[in-house]
Amino acid sequence: MINADSAQVYRDLRIVSARPSAADEARTPHRLYGYRDGADACSAADWAADAKAAIGDAHAAGKLPILAGGTGLYIRTLIDGIAPVPEIDPAVREAVRALAVGEAHAALLREDRAAAARIRPGDTTRTARALEVVRSTRRTLKAWQAEKVGGIGDDVALRPLILLSPRDWLHARCDERFEKIFSDEGIEEVRLLLRRSLPALAPVMRAIGVREIAAFLHGEMGREAALAAGKAATRQYAKRQYTWFRRQPPADWPRFETALEGEAIERAFRMLQLSPPP
Repeated sequence: MINADSAQVYRDLRIVSARPSAADEARTPHRLYGYRDGADACSAADWAADAKAAIGDAHAAGKLPILAGGTGLYIRTLIDGIAPVPEIDPAVREAVRALAVGEAHAALLREDRAAAARIRPGDTTRTARALEVVRSTRRTLKAWQAEKVGGIGDDVALRPLILLSPRDWLHARCDERFEKIFSDEGIEEVRLLLRRSLPALAPVMRAIGVREIAAFLHGEMGREAALAAGKAATRQYAKRQYTWFRRQPPADWPRFETALEGEAIERAFRMLQLSPPP
């Protein structure tokens, strides 16, 4: 099993990212789960390189690598490749990241109008990326993306399956998940992370659950308010993932739209032409 979830790569976030338990990991080999320190930001390109190596190791051992996770950008980068964008000038990056959200999007509207039209004004990560690329390279990110290289899609036989469970079932699972995150163990995990004083924009610090529990620990929100905020953020993120996976992958990738429980799990594995785990 190879992780394709951007939060589960960080060893700091076993509880908050809902990583497989130690018992689950003991049942079958797991790769790229909790393998990076929170101070070591993992980009899609970083993960794709590591995933290629893990897939190669599995093939060399005569095993079938199974990728699981909901970070569509990671999966798309691995399969389709990545734009060969040069290293961003550190001074440009620092200036862009210092801009307020509204200022950054307004600047992007002036310098790359097409990108500004595609990106939500509140999407700080994508706005900053598009702006720093156009300022540092004098080419738009979309122009670079037309030259993607390094994908493995043409070199492997894919058996994709997109899980699109009923929304009411999914939302109930989201709420249940955040209840478990907001446990004593999850709170302690965030407390230890905060002691590291990592940059606020570090991916590990922006994971859902970290912000809400941090607000609770700092006395900025009461427990019930922080719990409600975390549940809402989880459902909102699930909604964005749901929309992305419904629309972005190829139309011929099968969609499984049943609640993933009971005998439906066996049917999902049969669609992948695999046997369910014992």
